[in-house]
Amino acid sequence: MTDPNLPNHAPAPAYQPYGQQPYGQQAGPAKYNVLAIVSLVSAFFISLVAIITGHIALGQIKKTGEQGRGLAIAGLVLGYVGFVGGLVVGIVIIALIASNPDAFNTVNS
Repeated sequence: MTDPNLPNHAPAPAYQPYGQQPYGQQAGPAKYNVLAIVSLVSAFFISLVAIITGHIALGQIKKTGEQGRGLAIAGLVLGYVGFVGGLVVGIVIIALIASNPDAFNTVNS
């Protein structure tokens, strides 16, 4: 039985207004995978660490749905480029030493 003296309340809309969470929940900040950030930062210093943490981060992101996939991929690419570049420089140095060992001998005999 309804009271005619009370105001008529309309039911709540079935849709959620843009940008609002249902049932009064607050949206938290996007959580980035820490290893993805470590991968990108370490790519500028230690390439092998960037490669390892980048692969681990991609696996974690796939399981948890965290943010940071692009950071992990960027860390991997930079890590692999740095690693291959270091190998090339090392091979060139070894080839120069092997081709002319007397050029690097600083002891006068």
